[in-house]
Amino acid sequence: MLNPSPYGWISQYFVGFFFAYGVYLPFWALWFEEQGVSATDIGVLVGIGFATRCVANMVLTPRIHRVEHLMPALRWLSFAALLFVGFHFFTGGSFWMMALATVLFNLCCGPIVPLSDAMANYYARLKMLDYGRTRLWGSIAFIGGSTVVGFLVAQYGTNMILYTAMAGVLFSLLVGMRNTNPMPVTEQQDEAERPKLSKLLREWPVVKFLALVALIQGSHAAYYSFSSIYWKGAGYSEDIIGYLWSLGVVAEVAVFALSKRLFSGWSLRALFVAAAIGVMARWGLTASTTAIAALVMIQLLHGVTFAMAHIAAIQYIQSSESHKMVALQALYNAIPLGAFIALMTTLSGWGYENWGANVFWAMAVMGFLALFIKLEPNKARIVDGSAVKSEANPQN
Repeated sequence: MLNPSPYGWISQYFVGFFFAYGVYLPFWALWFEEQGVSATDIGVLVGIGFATRCVANMVLTPRIHRVEHLMPALRWLSFAALLFVGFHFFTGGSFWMMALATVLFNLCCGPIVPLSDAMANYYARLKMLDYGRTRLWGSIAFIGGSTVVGFLVAQYGTNMILYTAMAGVLFSLLVGMRNTNPMPVTEQQDEAERPKLSKLLREWPVVKFLALVALIQGSHAAYYSFSSIYWKGAGYSEDIIGYLWSLGVVAEVAVFALSKRLFSGWSLRALFVAAAIGVMARWGLTASTTAIAALVMIQLLHGVTFAMAHIAAIQYIQSSESHKMVALQALYNAIPLGAFIALMTTLSGWGYENWGANVFWAMAVMGFLALFIKLEPNKARIVDGSAVKSEANPQN
């Protein structure tokens, strides 16, 4: 069998991993609830997962120094993730065993996201693929995972959450065992020593970038952990919940697929402002109503609150010096998508138990705060889906 192109390899790997992630993110909390875990403890467990991803991305991800090491690392991580999803079957209802399973699984899946994105960024810089069109296959697979598992859980019970997640991880492992053509190779100009994360964290533009993305992406914490429980309590079945999650990712796919057309000429500031306004609208509506028409609108806003912010973040990373890319990718996944969401998830567990749906108002406030963070002096703008630096101010 011929080796796949970079686009084929990465898009197929995204399919397997994000199919499993489409099971994990919406439905893991329901699996914990079925095991008798309280809302507060669910928040702690999900928060532990995000915290573990943060540690993994701060400690493990930066150790992958060369692009030719990305593919072997993804293979080993996928194999370990498959084992640790299965380990959940043996937790026996014990909170501490569930916490151990959560830590082990997230130690694997945490680095998978930045490392697979790093591969996509590597080939995107070589003009061998378009990041948005490659990443959209992961979003489509997320829809498949959340839709399929919603139906299976409604028919056969919550253990189908684990079986379905294992199927997705197994697929990513199998397709990832092939080599791509051409294989990634570190170029001479990329041999510069990678900066230490601690050094990057002392750069004010990087700090502002991380804070801005943390507020926008961190506002999803209550949604990721408690929207399924909230909507189930409002009378919606698991399959309807799965469809709602899928609808959100349909909007995400549309944004990824049309990013070149939609955002050509947009500045990163404009993308982040639009995402922040979307955050305020989305979580304000979520706190206010569970009417099905409103839920449809809420989920369509996922293309704004998640996808636009993610595209802007990736473009910011791509506009940096090449030897900083993996380090910035690690920080992006470790702090905004790891540590901060872990903190907000833990707090939202307490908030949901005490305030119910009003916890989403706190998420809306985060979008308001994000409006006040500007990424100056970075003058990157979007041209044909890629970030370029302003001639007047080329530094980050």
